[in-house]
Amino acid sequence: MKNSNSIHILQSLLKLPCGAIFKNRLAKSAMSDSLGNGEGDPTKAQIRLYERWAEGGAAVSFIGEVQVDPRFPEKPGNLVLSTETDQKMIRSLTKRGVIEGAHLWVQLGHAGALSHLPISCPKGPSALNIEGLQCAGMSIKEIKKLPDMYAKAALHAQTAGFSGVQIHAGHGFLLSQFLCPLFNYRNDGYGGSIESRCRIVIEIIDEVRHAVGPSFPIGIRINSTDKIEGGLTETDALKVVRLLDQTSIDLIDISGGTYIPMAKASSDSSSQEPYFINFAQLAKEITRVPLMVTGGFKRREQAIEAVASGAADMVGLARAMVLNPRLAETWLTETGGNPDFPKFESAPPGGITNWYTMRLTDWGENRENELTLDLPSATRIYEERDAQRCIKWKEKFSHLHTSKN
Repeated sequence: MKNSNSIHILQSLLKLPCGAIFKNRLAKSAMSDSLGNGEGDPTKAQIRLYERWAEGGAAVSFIGEVQVDPRFPEKPGNLVLSTETDQKMIRSLTKRGVIEGAHLWVQLGHAGALSHLPISCPKGPSALNIEGLQCAGMSIKEIKKLPDMYAKAALHAQTAGFSGVQIHAGHGFLLSQFLCPLFNYRNDGYGGSIESRCRIVIEIIDEVRHAVGPSFPIGIRINSTDKIEGGLTETDALKVVRLLDQTSIDLIDISGGTYIPMAKASSDSSSQEPYFINFAQLAKEITRVPLMVTGGFKRREQAIEAVASGAADMVGLARAMVLNPRLAETWLTETGGNPDFPKFESAPPGGITNWYTMRLTDWGENRENELTLDLPSATRIYEERDAQRCIKWKEKFSHLHTSKN
């Protein structure tokens, strides 16, 4: 395959079922940037960060972990979409994040059992009491409220100028917990078979679609596997894809792994190849919905092969685009060039993620030319910043915990 033809594959447009068009096949995938102000609002650094990815040629950027319920956040640096959100800052974010024909989508999430303990009382599909993870179980009444929560957040996103939403059903957060037998051992209509465990996901998609209309893009992130014994298997994940194929979803983002304490994150893998291509090839055979594959893409030829082979319609890039926010632009030129991934030794749990998160702060604050932090320093600064934001989060949202449900 000649280089010019290879570039053309990544340069080609992608039309989603709702009619929206991506200008190329490269996406900045969802990740927790931890750049909210601690009250659910964007900051100037966060706005600048997404502007940089748009300037850098990404067809779409996903803002990870945007919360539909501030009682159950992943971290205090998350955004919240509600009537209490700073609308001026949100609109600045959407305005600057969609330049150069780029899309800007929010990933709608609810951390469930993995909600940040300093600012939450975690609840999941079922009560759990295992080492490093305890949570209460959700009532039917609480579950029934979820579709409306997601729909209202999606409508806020649409009104504020975001060009799409992604429903987060991966990585061990709430909707992923419903799909996972380790988290979900309910014996009502929301537990048991994979069809029942997926029921709430389908109900949320339907309610979101009703809220935003037929032409507004709705995506979803799912796990191909939880990569933990007793978790979601690839067999059940393929059944989830079949179920999603019967909905109005516009883009399925395939990822994997989970952040529960006993599991190893896929992003900390030493593999030099994309993680979930084989699953995507199987999924392609059973769905008409465009697929995005996220995880482990480090070289341009990997992205080209994923699209050229038909396994993926879009390639999701996270850490690679942290290292170079203009990576899409780079990969769409003749000369190309791949990011230089740092190598870490004896990384503490979460240390590598903390390092990349602080690198995002460098880009957002236009400090990319300064020396980057070592792992211990990145972790210390990250944790100190989160502690300060927890104080602000409690002050703004503590009144919500007084409600019964």
